[in-house]
Amino acid sequence: MTPFAIAGVQMHVAALHSNVEAMRHRIEILMARFPWTQMVLFSELAPFGPLDRFAQPFPNDTLQQLQDDARRFRIWLIPGSMFEKTEDGRIFNTSVVINPDGEIVAKYSKMFPFRPYEAGISAGTEFCVFDVPEVGRFGLSICYDIWFPETTRQLTSQGVEVLLHPVLTGTTDRDAELAIARATAAQFQCYVFDVNGLAAGGVGRSVVVDPSATVLHQSAGQEDMFPIEIDLDQVRRQRETGLKGLGQVLKSFRDREADFSVYDRTSGVDAYLNTLGPLETPTQGSLRGVRTTDPRTALGYTENTDFPPLNFSVFQGRTGSD
Repeated sequence: MTPFAIAGVQMHVAALHSNVEAMRHRIEILMARFPWTQMVLFSELAPFGPLDRFAQPFPNDTLQQLQDDARRFRIWLIPGSMFEKTEDGRIFNTSVVINPDGEIVAKYSKMFPFRPYEAGISAGTEFCVFDVPEVGRFGLSICYDIWFPETTRQLTSQGVEVLLHPVLTGTTDRDAELAIARATAAQFQCYVFDVNGLAAGGVGRSVVVDPSATVLHQSAGQEDMFPIEIDLDQVRRQRETGLKGLGQVLKSFRDREADFSVYDRTSGVDAYLNTLGPLETPTQGSLRGVRTTDPRTALGYTENTDFPPLNFSVFQGRTGSD
């Protein structure tokens, strides 16, 4: 058995003032209550909230304070993420990994900003993989990244056994995201720690999933600290023998006969994607993507059908599949 204790912190996040002291206070409470915790993970944009006008240069005083806390409590600390403003004026959604010596050992910028809603946020291009000595290999992705399985594929192909996934989801698609978290754990035979915030930081409902897609913990809509001891040997065993002795998906992918030309941007097989409209925020009353042809045709009528005239406005947007 290779045990390791990771605590998620689901907390109230304010949009208009710093949450750093509140985070530090919760670390202190967490370590007083659960001193066996070895790693602490906060939600996306927890330190300063979701407004990019509070973007910080890296390094900064906040990171130094959090490094001091990691050193004080001898924990691995992933303090969610914060908007990073670079010297050239670009803004990234960036997280760091702090080890128990208070050193920043990894840095990661979100690859898939939630566009078009996160307009103006630049995308990172470097993956984040780091090792906890004598424990295992960990990877970091942020919120919308998990909707693109290629990101987790890259991480787990490099041996990642635990996916750390801070999110800020305050929208009605949280159910879909929870389903994706479970599917990701099963597809890639890894643990998934999916930590959401509250208020300006999200709707909560953080989740921890093991490699068999079993939910180990599900938060509700209130503040929560949830230390979970995982067993990395479960990952290794399942990757060798399969989920319940069945699907050995990583090995099957390794031994595949198919190549995926969709990843070659010059192949042309993704031509359909170019028929989709621009990546933009929907407008009021938009009919984009809704068929607006003659509704009699959409409903299967032919020009020889002897039916009285129809009120087109009643059927506007019908596709024939309703």
